[in-house]
Amino acid sequence: MIDEEASVDTERAGRGSSATSQVKSAARVLDVLDDIAANGPGTQLQLATRLGIPKSSLHALLRTMCARGWLDTDQTGSIYRLGVHTLTVSSAYLDGDPVLSRANSVMDEIAAATEETVHLGRLEGAEIIYTAKRESKHPLRMYSAVGRRLPAYSTALGRAMLAEMPEDVRDKLVPHEIKSITSQTITDRDALLAIIDKAAQLGYAEESEESCLGVRCFGVALPFSRRSVDALSIAVPISRLKQGREDFIVETLLSVKARLSAMRDNRLAR
Repeated sequence: MIDEEASVDTERAGRGSSATSQVKSAARVLDVLDDIAANGPGTQLQLATRLGIPKSSLHALLRTMCARGWLDTDQTGSIYRLGVHTLTVSSAYLDGDPVLSRANSVMDEIAAATEETVHLGRLEGAEIIYTAKRESKHPLRMYSAVGRRLPAYSTALGRAMLAEMPEDVRDKLVPHEIKSITSQTITDRDALLAIIDKAAQLGYAEESEESCLGVRCFGVALPFSRRSVDALSIAVPISRLKQGREDFIVETLLSVKARLSAMRDNRLAR
């Protein structure tokens, strides 16, 4: 039983043995959440296989996580999925994030001016995570969702943030083996690094159909921290990019970036 294991672990830690078992249990909980978030619901056997955890150890863990609301099951009780408590914690994170609160009015402004889909994203390792979104007013929209992850190299958001970093840092964050997200994703690493270098010179990044077919994106890094880990982008269906439209979108983003950079209190400690 998990409670018995925790009791034994605490007793061992108190005797000066090691708290390794406690840390291992906590790590397994987080691994389960990460795996289901990335790969979808699964049975106990599927989760054990995906995570490399013995079924006997996983059984008590899953039962405890269900009891605490972190996981839920289907009507058969055999398929595990994320529970409602994960939404509560996610909402608390979004409500408490200083960048999100600062960027809300900016996103509203850009969405009103362009009537296109606006994304806010954060760099985590070599990936970007969508942290906020404003939907386009037009019927043709881009599929994206808050919490979705994509490789930084394939998105305007990610390229905008990579472009603000020193070249040696960029080199570490762009993988040597680049996987295609769509049929248009640039997979030549040297070509990709050249594109990011160009973005550094222009002050904004772009990509065309590399993360979503039929959609072109433009992005700028936000000056909210000492290291650029947040960015804004505008996603536009290529069919709506009429003459002059692209220039207007880029100018809108660069104008917002310049205004925020000029503000004395725009930086957030991070």
